[in-house]
Amino acid sequence: MKARIHFTKIWSDDDVIELRVDVCDGTSLFSNQVYVGHSHLAETAANLGIFKSQVHGGLLNVCFGEFGCEYANGAFRARFHFPSPGRLHISCQQESGFEPFATKTVASQATLYLKSELALLDRFVTELQALATGQAQEAHLEAI
Repeated sequence: MKARIHFTKIWSDDDVIELRVDVCDGTSLFSNQVYVGHSHLAETAANLGIFKSQVHGGLLNVCFGEFGCEYANGAFRARFHFPSPGRLHISCQQESGFEPFATKTVASQATLYLKSELALLDRFVTELQALATGQAQEAHLEAI
């Protein structure tokens, strides 16, 4: 399995896009679905475009969906960090949608850690912008 973050468009309407989010650290893989507003996806792509120039200690948090049983579908949160120039570390938290289980409602959760680099982030930003404008159906960030 290749280490990566992969967004795939499942469905959309005038307000939101439903994405499947696959995060793999090379050994473990967690997949969930999230809702994200069109403008939030475009704003995230723009923020990542700005972030990629902050290679000396830059930090950016990205969140799609919301964590907790009160919200529809699942959630994805990633913290992008440049601990040193050229090295990108990403901490990803994911939560599935909640489902009945025995006498309660539960969701699966995962936290995965990836490393990448500036050139790969640059390609991801371009792909995410195309996903936000409807010119692409997926975007991925390759990890090393």
